[in-house]
Amino acid sequence: MDLTILYRGPLASCDYDCPYCPFAKRRDSRAQLTSDREALERFTGWAAAQTGDRLSVLFTPWGEGLVRSWYRRALTELSHLPHIGRVAIQTNLSGRTAWLADADPERIALWCTYHPGQTPYERFLGKCRELSARGIRFSVGVVGFEAHLEEARRLRAALPAEVYLWVNAAEGRTYTDEEAERWTELDPLFPYSRHPHRSAGLPCRTGESVISVDGEGTVRRCHFVKAELGNLYDGSYRRALRPRACPLAVCDCHIGYVHLETLPLYDVFAGGVLERIPAVPGTAGPAPDGPAVPGPSRRTLPLLGP
Repeated sequence: MDLTILYRGPLASCDYDCPYCPFAKRRDSRAQLTSDREALERFTGWAAAQTGDRLSVLFTPWGEGLVRSWYRRALTELSHLPHIGRVAIQTNLSGRTAWLADADPERIALWCTYHPGQTPYERFLGKCRELSARGIRFSVGVVGFEAHLEEARRLRAALPAEVYLWVNAAEGRTYTDEEAERWTELDPLFPYSRHPHRSAGLPCRTGESVISVDGEGTVRRCHFVKAELGNLYDGSYRRALRPRACPLAVCDCHIGYVHLETLPLYDVFAGGVLERIPAVPGTAGPAPDGPAVPGPSRRTLPLLGP
């Protein structure tokens, strides 16, 4: 089996207080942190034992994982396993990077978000330079608020050309064509983030070759469809894996719509889907036509149960 896993445990605490994030500056109790560590160690042990499968893992914690030793340890350990194709994590890059010296740079990758106002620009840029010096694959991005535009331009100019800078449309924000053009100058793929994508009844890899797993081992097709497919640890999820159409009206988050078969993003991000790195930096691929408009589908599926 070739399987991509999006893992999100109970960790919710973060060291930033971004006004657009519901988990900013939230503090987990010691018991909550212990629960998260135990859940992650259980998942890591399971993944290590699946030597008959080919796994790729993206950690998508609500909080900041890399300030916790157990996330650094999990990434390092998984990066050395031959049946792990890639292990990556979403991070604000606030923590140290020296631990990456113990990881396999061929398998580990970081999906980094720059939050202006939360960290000094030079500090964040310095961390990016450390990653480059260590030969670590990474992408960098910002949320597309107008107040962030000049900082994003500054960062794009300072980063090596091969480092992809992505832009996420701000939640609930409608962009004029002029505004969208400014962001697209920085990120040729911004048009994919600008509008939600219609997904109801359309084929998606989630639930077939991509799954979401929580700290209890509950398997769902993705983070956004709540119906359960089984449990990771008793193996019951395997019987539920099959081609599925999306039951939701639209998909508006990259970690969801990147898996839609009606979009060309598996080709655009070939070799870097988890860490959000395009196969050819600076290229956009076929542009979406507008809000919630799908491209040609490779499969037509009935609207199955989620």
